[in-house]
Amino acid sequence: MMIINALGVLDNPNAALSVASAGKLVQGSDELTIDARTLADAHASGLTAVNITLGYTMGDTEPYRHTIREIDIWDSIIRDNSGDLTLVRTAAGLRRAGEEGRIGIVYGFQNAVAIGEDLGRVATFADRGVRVVQLTYNQANHIGDGSMAPENRGLTAFGRQAVEALNDSRIMVDLSHSGENTCLEAARTSRQPVSVNHTGCRALADLPRNKTDEELRLVAERGGFVGIYFMPFLNTSGHARAADVVEHIDHAVNVCGEDHVGIGTDGPVTAIDDLDAYRATLAEHVALRRQAGVGAAGERSDTFPFVVDLRGVDQFRELIRLLEQRGYSSDRIEKIMGRNFLAHAERIWGR
Repeated sequence: MMIINALGVLDNPNAALSVASAGKLVQGSDELTIDARTLADAHASGLTAVNITLGYTMGDTEPYRHTIREIDIWDSIIRDNSGDLTLVRTAAGLRRAGEEGRIGIVYGFQNAVAIGEDLGRVATFADRGVRVVQLTYNQANHIGDGSMAPENRGLTAFGRQAVEALNDSRIMVDLSHSGENTCLEAARTSRQPVSVNHTGCRALADLPRNKTDEELRLVAERGGFVGIYFMPFLNTSGHARAADVVEHIDHAVNVCGEDHVGIGTDGPVTAIDDLDAYRATLAEHVALRRQAGVGAAGERSDTFPFVVDLRGVDQFRELIRLLEQRGYSSDRIEKIMGRNFLAHAERIWGR
């Protein structure tokens, strides 16, 4: 089965380098650990491809230079692990990754700030292999409002131009983290279908990071894609379980239709081995995010940023089992696990 994670992480969070950087506000690509366990776990999980986050998301670094450096780092990672990893630029690249037994890597941003005021940079990013650009993170930027921006404005005038430039370069317009009006306006403005690569359903858990039925329906009606995450925002208690993931997938399928829903876990395949030790790092990280004003409602030091009973190398197999238990057909499950993202990629990137 093709398994495509619309937003995930490739890292061994137990390695010394990754542990040392996990509590920082921003973990750079050079602070991830792509080691033998990372690669073995990714293969063992059945993962075909993953959209990874690189470049500027937040912090004090100069966005454009930092982003170019991050692309350079990932080019080097893929080159050094070419037997296991391959850069994906087209839908055919997703298929080829599966056929060759390599993990397809999709370059994506979780904030479009690196575009700056120069729309020509969009084409530069596309040339470097970037295939997904999320317009905003949680806060507002010069393109639109994020999910935690209280004004809930739509796209700015420049934001509409940015969407057009992304369309011209055939880059996915990702509306994860966006405010409601930014999402709705971008979905209507874009000439191509848009996506929400990692989110939940606000009808089930009323938190800003989740999307309303109106947003989900509009994205689907315009031919787009919605990925459900394995995140605490799926339950207002903050302690989401695998059953919550299934409920949110099922709700999204009912709203969007089975051809427009997939997964975007927002986490790694390799599980954290020592959760007790991780709690201290998590508390530090949540405090830094709150201090920087980039956190989201529902983030707390006592809630893991992942679903505890849906992690590690068996996470995708376990989700498949639960969907089967829910009565989902094999065809529908294959769509959710990867074929729907592949179809969306064909619409945006070409075959």
